[in-house]
Amino acid sequence: MMTIQEAMQQRHSVRSYIDQKIDETAASQLQKKIDACNQESGLHIQMVLHEPQAFDGFMTHYGKFTGVQNYIALIGKKSSSLEEQAGYYGEQLVLTAQQLGLNTCWVAMTVSKGTVKKHCVMKNDEKIACVIALGYGAVQGAAHPSKPMSELCQLEGTMPAWFKEGMEAVMLAPTAVNQQKFLFTLQGEQVTAKSLGGFYSMIDLGIVKYQFEAVTGRKVL
Repeated sequence: MMTIQEAMQQRHSVRSYIDQKIDETAASQLQKKIDACNQESGLHIQMVLHEPQAFDGFMTHYGKFTGVQNYIALIGKKSSSLEEQAGYYGEQLVLTAQQLGLNTCWVAMTVSKGTVKKHCVMKNDEKIACVIALGYGAVQGAAHPSKPMSELCQLEGTMPAWFKEGMEAVMLAPTAVNQQKFLFTLQGEQVTAKSLGGFYSMIDLGIVKYQFEAVTGRKVL
């Protein structure tokens, strides 16, 4: 299986999928990762297979999605931290899927959340933060352009090699409309990251925090 760094490099957003059932072993391994994420986070993430209706509405076609029959619903209790949590744990699942030979795409607006709710078990105090399209891509997607590293972080003095490695991973991370509206700061040995606002930027913040931590092994506050 490819390493987490290789998954970050090879993973690109894919909106078109072929009509092929997800391998049972891959689905089982991905479900185990979902269970582990739910256990650790308290989220209620659910995978839905062989269900094309959520991606069959007008907004989905507007978003240029085709052939999507599987997805992961990032669900949790309504709170100010839900979106960041969804990004942090959802990116773990995205990279696990890539390691298992699957393609993915983060989806916020262009999916029928009403249909997703019909196929998921949800409590009254829960909401869908985001959805991840899942399956075998008709294409493998393409790398997105990134802002220069200097615009995404700040620090005093020479950049340590480990911090640079973490920022390189961050630059590979998906963000809504490729906005990259976040800022990492290094003070001494402490790394912090904050959102600079923007469309679904708290989900983005969770995603980039995970990418940094996965590569460096250092916690981002």
